[in-house]
Amino acid sequence: MRRLFLHVEEPSMHAALEALLPGLMARHPPTWRIIEHRNLLAELPARLRGYARQADPALRVLVLLDRDARDCRLLKARLEDAARAAGLATKTSPGWDGRFQVVNRIVVEELEAWFLGDVPALRAAFPGVPATLAARRGLRDPDAIQGGTWETLLRVLQQAGHYPGTTRLPKIEVARRVAATMQPDANRSASFQAFRAGLDALLT
Repeated sequence: MRRLFLHVEEPSMHAALEALLPGLMARHPPTWRIIEHRNLLAELPARLRGYARQADPALRVLVLLDRDARDCRLLKARLEDAARAAGLATKTSPGWDGRFQVVNRIVVEELEAWFLGDVPALRAAFPGVPATLAARRGLRDPDAIQGGTWETLLRVLQQAGHYPGTTRLPKIEVARRVAATMQPDANRSASFQAFRAGLDALLT
C-alpha cells in the first residue's frame, strides 16, 4: 500500500484536502497524512532528505503551493531542485525507469480558483450564488481572475448574502464547506485538474 504525504502551506488547503482526498483516492486508497508548513519552501528540503533516507518504495510525496503573485516557473523549478537534491525522482524528472516519488503542483493563482471552478459546489455550500456565475465576464477562467482570487470569491459570496461587512474571506470555513460537495470531473480550473492528474499518476 502506498504511503502518501501531502505538503501544504495554507490551513485552508489542509481543510479542503481533508474533504476532497477520500473521494479522489477511492481507486487507489493509500495511507495519507497532510503536513502543513509555515514556510514550505524553506522547510521542504529537510523533509525530502528525510524521505530519501527511508528508501521506502511505497512512499509518495505531493507538494501543493499557491502561486499568489510569484513566478510559476521559478516556483516549480525550486520545488523540483529540492527533490533532485534529496535524491528523489519527480514526475517532471523521473528516474531512468520512468518511476517517480514526488509530484509538485502550483495552485494558480490561489486555492479559491478551485472553488470558483465548481459553481454547483459553491451553490450547494452557499445558497444564492447564481447558476450563471461561470459565464460572468472575468470569471470564465477561474485560474486567470484579475484583482485577487479570494477577494473575488468574497465579493461573489457577499452578493449572494453571505459574510456581510466582512473584509477578509474566512478561508478555512469556506474551504470546508465548498470542498465537501465538489465534483472533480466537472471542475473548470486547469490548476485543479493538473493536481488531480498528478495525484492519480503518483498513486497508480
